[in-house]
Amino acid sequence: MNTDYILNFTPTGMIPTKDMTPHVPVSVSEIVEDVHEATEIGITMVHLHSRDAITGNPTYKKEIYAKIVEGIRKYAPELVVCLSLSGRDFGALEQRSDPLLLDGNLKPDMGSLTLSSLNFNKTASINAPDMIANLAAIMKEKGIVPELEAFDIGMINYAKYLIKKNLIEPPFYFNLLFGNIACSQANLLHSGVMINDLPEQSYWSLAGIGNEQLKMNSLSLAFGGGVRVGLEDNIWYDTARTRLATNLDLLKRVQIIASANGRKVMQPKAFRKIMNMNSGSSKYGRDFKNG
Repeated sequence: MNTDYILNFTPTGMIPTKDMTPHVPVSVSEIVEDVHEATEIGITMVHLHSRDAITGNPTYKKEIYAKIVEGIRKYAPELVVCLSLSGRDFGALEQRSDPLLLDGNLKPDMGSLTLSSLNFNKTASINAPDMIANLAAIMKEKGIVPELEAFDIGMINYAKYLIKKNLIEPPFYFNLLFGNIACSQANLLHSGVMINDLPEQSYWSLAGIGNEQLKMNSLSLAFGGGVRVGLEDNIWYDTARTRLATNLDLLKRVQIIASANGRKVMQPKAFRKIMNMNSGSSKYGRDFKNG
């Protein structure tokens, strides 16, 4: 078992609002500061969502992502930065691919790629086959690594289809997400089947939605995987939902559990190396051999 684990920090997401929890960072400055605090205690990468400054609603606009990335890289130039390309609110390729147009010191290392459509409690995330393929092709062309998001085993199978089509290349990084009502549930059988079915040269983190976050984070730390954690997936510190969490609360608890399992956070530099990414500081993403 690798003693170093990938810690993927998800501070904001698309759902939490200030009405739900005062701790969720939504403005550029709040997100930058939460990531700053996270880097001081140790994270491997950050998975970013951006919000409109006036409405607080999710936005795809590269101009807002640019401000967040610029703020983060002033103090953490090696941190692996992933930008969300979610289909929950935005349906056009031009919208979803907009963050991929950032370049130079603002270029993201990674972009999220959900591997099929799915239903949440009240909304759907639409990821049609041509959308998935087009986003993968743009990322490959630009040397941006897909953060492969799988909510069930069929999505892993679709990743293998993308491999056959030469749209994604190893090594791969998967977020495996459990506990959504219409997808794989947070139990040993579902997680074991998904992990076992990953393609070769895959690194993975487990995430749990809501009350399942702590369970899946703990399971992953015990069995050699990485962790996706943050207010994006869960706003509560306890399963009784009596105490709202901060991002730092969730990160510190993960690190305590990891330490008990003899594991430590993988440094961004090491993750860049195993993922064949550029070193950061001045050059980001990956140089694809035939992209």
